[in-house]
Amino acid sequence: MKLQMATRCGLYAVLELVRSHERHLSAADIAGKYDISLNHLAKVLRILGRAGLVESVRGAGGGYRFVGNPRRVTLYDVITLFEDVGTNLVDRAQPGDDTDMGRGLRAVLAEIDEIALATLRSVTLETLLSLARRLDRSPRRQRPSSTAAAD
Repeated sequence: MKLQMATRCGLYAVLELVRSHERHLSAADIAGKYDISLNHLAKVLRILGRAGLVESVRGAGGGYRFVGNPRRVTLYDVITLFEDVGTNLVDRAQPGDDTDMGRGLRAVLAEIDEIALATLRSVTLETLLSLARRLDRSPRRQRPSSTAAAD
């Protein structure tokens, strides 16, 4: 699944804010970590704020904090703030749709979309953070070098 940059920024922002729940993070902290535009992230944070997921705190020690429940907020909740997940290419008429193969293909693609939506609805922010922690602790697989592959 390919996500728009705003969506990725939104996910990175809420995940960082959940991970750092004991302190406020500045937009610059998040933008710097993920090498994203501070202006773009500021727009994304405003959208997350209007959705009631983050709030900004002004003044010394201020920044942003996550105000949702990471055990209840799902990837779907965040993604749908930035993407139109409900519509897909299966809904649009395509050449060959009126054939038996076309109908079969549309049925399979619709099922794939339903599975993807169900997955996005079931993965919470806390679940994704747990996965990230596990992956961070696991040994990284090394790719074979180009010279080793040539031998």
